[in-house]
Amino acid sequence: MHSRLHDVPLNAVRAYSVIARELSVTKAAKILGITQSSASRHLAVLEDYLGATLVERQGRSIRLTAYGQRFADAVRDPIDSIAFSAQLMRRSEGSDRRLTVRTSIGTFAQEFIIPQLSDFLETYDAIVDFDSNLAKPGFADTFDVLLTRDLALDEPGDEWNVLEEHVVCAGAPHLIQGQDVSVINRVPLLMVNSRPDILPLWLAATGQTQQEIRFGARFPHHHLAIPAAATGQGLYIGPESYVYQAVNQGRLNVVAGSKVPTGMTYRAIALDRSSNPQLAHDFCRWLVRLARKTLVDANH
Repeated sequence: MHSRLHDVPLNAVRAYSVIARELSVTKAAKILGITQSSASRHLAVLEDYLGATLVERQGRSIRLTAYGQRFADAVRDPIDSIAFSAQLMRRSEGSDRRLTVRTSIGTFAQEFIIPQLSDFLETYDAIVDFDSNLAKPGFADTFDVLLTRDLALDEPGDEWNVLEEHVVCAGAPHLIQGQDVSVINRVPLLMVNSRPDILPLWLAATGQTQQEIRFGARFPHHHLAIPAAATGQGLYIGPESYVYQAVNQGRLNVVAGSKVPTGMTYRAIALDRSSNPQLAHDFCRWLVRLARKTLVDANH
């Protein structure tokens, strides 16, 4: 039987899938990198091919007709599958030695990985881009390695356990010299909104009570609280890896006996569809070695 696939306006189908998702011809055109008139023309071509109206205009906005919604639902998964398959089978020959590392633990990348990344860049002659994102990754997202504490992937990849998370109490050296964990009763404690689980866990593990704490300034994220602690504005309770550089440089000291495990694991996942799969694996292995050398071995 003669195939009529060549008659199907596939470019128009792709354009319509974006229009249906955004409910806007203007936004769809911007995403597709085409003019608004071209997007409208794709829509008209598809409606003509199908013999049905797909969208109805309501002033400056649009809504899908019942038929348009059914068609959008029917083509969404196949289009996503085609995009995923193309990315998976994209050949890496001739590509530069570049990786994109997506992470949901941005402070870990900022305070622990990036300051020590030059070793990997020089050893493997590579460039590493970072993308900080708390959302669950999708098939259409472009990256090579996922670095996370709590996200899961719905696609194939090789996984490494980088480190088991421990939290510590740290402060400027002049504030905690010779002090034990009871120092939190005398020095204000900096608060971090992004990890409310840490403080009650640490208090329970160290036998301290919240009633005795002097609360200081509040910060939305760890990377803002760390320099405040280093300049003597209060004590910081957070992941040991986040303060590694500041401690190594003498800007912070860790309170003796304050190290507590959280039960969480930092994981690095090299995606099968990476354009540089070997380099992605090399990065994950390097990261495991780095964590062991600087954090695990240093405590033994």
